[in-house]
Amino acid sequence: MNKILELREKRAKAWEAAKAFLDSKRGADGLLSAEDTATYDKMEADVVALGKEIERLERQANIDAELSRPTSSPITNQPGIGGGKEPKTGRATNEYRQNFWNMMRSKSPMPAVVNALQVGTDSEGGYLVPDEYEHTLVEALEEENIFRQLAKVIQTSSGDRKIPVVATKGTASWIDEEGAFTESDDSFSQVSIGAYKLGTMIKVSEELLNDSVFDLESYISREFARRIGAKEEEAFFTGDGSGKPLGILATTGGAELGVTAASATAITADELIDLFYSLKSPYRRNAVWLLNDSTIKAIRKLKDNQGQYLWQPSLTAGTPDTILGRPVRTSAYMPAIAAEAKTIAFGDFSYYWIADRQGRSFKRLNELYAANGQVGFLASQRVDGKLILPEAIKVLAQKNAG
Repeated sequence: MNKILELREKRAKAWEAAKAFLDSKRGADGLLSAEDTATYDKMEADVVALGKEIERLERQANIDAELSRPTSSPITNQPGIGGGKEPKTGRATNEYRQNFWNMMRSKSPMPAVVNALQVGTDSEGGYLVPDEYEHTLVEALEEENIFRQLAKVIQTSSGDRKIPVVATKGTASWIDEEGAFTESDDSFSQVSIGAYKLGTMIKVSEELLNDSVFDLESYISREFARRIGAKEEEAFFTGDGSGKPLGILATTGGAELGVTAASATAITADELIDLFYSLKSPYRRNAVWLLNDSTIKAIRKLKDNQGQYLWQPSLTAGTPDTILGRPVRTSAYMPAIAAEAKTIAFGDFSYYWIADRQGRSFKRLNELYAANGQVGFLASQRVDGKLILPEAIKVLAQKNAG
């Protein structure tokens, strides 16, 4: 942790030095010479490199903390008391988890194994992932998928989830003496969240599968998280709602347009401030900036009307950088600066709801890849996502090139 704080302080000093250099070398026209530009770019690259190293160390610290957790609970009562019954219930029992992985490894499981898995039989012929292992997958998805950290995640069991939304609110009015009250009712609508199927297949060689040293659980959880997380994030940003979730950048049902930039290839400080205040103040309290790494690079040189740089590096471990006092998060699925692209999103992303349908399911394919000495695993889940209140997030769109 001390190393992380040391790097954060070093990055802050490097950024201050870069700003001072930029201010001192700008000419009367506000531009830098070619030589000074190259020097500044090198200084800015050092700031970016330090930021990435800080992120790596923070991820490493989180993994170390996770691995340092005790793998079992201490005995706090007398051994033998309780009749040897499992303290857990349902698909979280140790018996179910053990037999689930025996089923995954074995081509012809014993009847006892199959009987133990009856509680988790899936309607499509597979077996639902044990509860504890499923929790591990959700944590891994959060590491891969930034959107799950910001959005509201709910669980659904069947059918569409109907979410009531107040479309318009009534108002009060001044009334003359003995005058009649003016009718002004709230109007309500509803947003429906269903479930779209997202799946992937993993092939494992029989040698690795039968090797007791090979950690099958960790491999599948990491690979499943990487594939599902990337596909989910893409849909939560750019999905069109056809066979996949509806993303925040969708033209209809997505975030509202807050600002249209005057340029197709650049963003000004005033436009960022305009985007900030285009969002209603109640949403700004929990608002977050979302943009591409390349866009961050473009706005590092921007200042507000008081001459302060809009982008500020964080000095506290676990705290993101800020623009105008609000946290900045980046995603590769936010568009880079280009004509008509929606390059920046700003708002309260908890109004984007992600609905996970029941559990995630695995199937083992014994024969399909037998000729190649491999065993296949099908992993699937059903998920949907939708922005239930478009005014909670505003976007900045670049000007049309024409």
